[in-house]
Amino acid sequence: MATVRSISDRALNRRVARGRFAPSPTGPLHFGSLIAALGSFLEARCQSGEWLLRIEDVDAPRTAPGATTAILRALERYGLHWDGPVVYQSQRTAHYQAALESLLAAGLAYPCTCTRRELAGCPRGRDGAPIYPGTCRAGPRRLDRPPAFRLRVTDALIQFHDAIQGHYRQRLAREVGDFVLRRADGLFAYQLAVVVDDAAQGVTQVMRGADLLDSTPRQIVLQRLLGLPTPDYAHLPVVVDARGDKLSKQTGAPPLDERHPVPTLWAALRFLGQQPPPELAGETVPAIIAWAVAHWDRAAIIPASAANTAMID
Repeated sequence: MATVRSISDRALNRRVARGRFAPSPTGPLHFGSLIAALGSFLEARCQSGEWLLRIEDVDAPRTAPGATTAILRALERYGLHWDGPVVYQSQRTAHYQAALESLLAAGLAYPCTCTRRELAGCPRGRDGAPIYPGTCRAGPRRLDRPPAFRLRVTDALIQFHDAIQGHYRQRLAREVGDFVLRRADGLFAYQLAVVVDDAAQGVTQVMRGADLLDSTPRQIVLQRLLGLPTPDYAHLPVVVDARGDKLSKQTGAPPLDERHPVPTLWAALRFLGQQPPPELAGETVPAIIAWAVAHWDRAAIIPASAANTAMID
């Protein structure tokens, strides 16, 4: 398969360990968000690396008023201070469009006019989305509709080593199908935006929730086609509620308590398999963060995929 030349020379600089936290501003941070933020922060800081913050607000209709301000405030209250300016995806659409045009010019992407209703009867992938059957591969079926744009995938085996979950493998053609890069409403898909942004920011390590493990092969394929480096990946156990549902804004997860961050920060370290001494529970947020950086042990995290999650009451 053809490869598009790199769209970011800065992405080739991997001398500094660089992690990131990239929340969507659809509401305030909750305990599950804190796990991802704290894990990625400690992984970068224990290597004397940088930790970046990116607000993934490319899906403007889902952005909640005031959510970004609340996210920034909560991170500061929990002692998670980022390096450099905050990056906003909503200000980077020209970069996503350039990447899409490169893929289109190389014949690696194509327009698709299929609707969700038309794909509803297709077999489902691990993430619950329909496996695209390639209906518009030879050309869009309905010229009267605005098209989405999909990546043309192959049956090649994509595999990588996850630092927490271990070896992971996927055949995109069978398990996902040609996936969307830009939606019919003109909004860019997460898969393309995250790849372009990670490269532009020189991210060398991605630590996030295991619910995104299934997306990683799609991102690796895009990195290869765009000539971009692949970061090291580590997927953290997903926090679920008493019903076994992933803790999220959609399931009513309560926002982080900004007035009393110490107990929640302590619980987050325990969830991540760390063993803070009892006396640390009476210390300040900076003292807890300093201890956590000095004693961070990624190997202590219990692997748990999206289908085998850890639970919190």
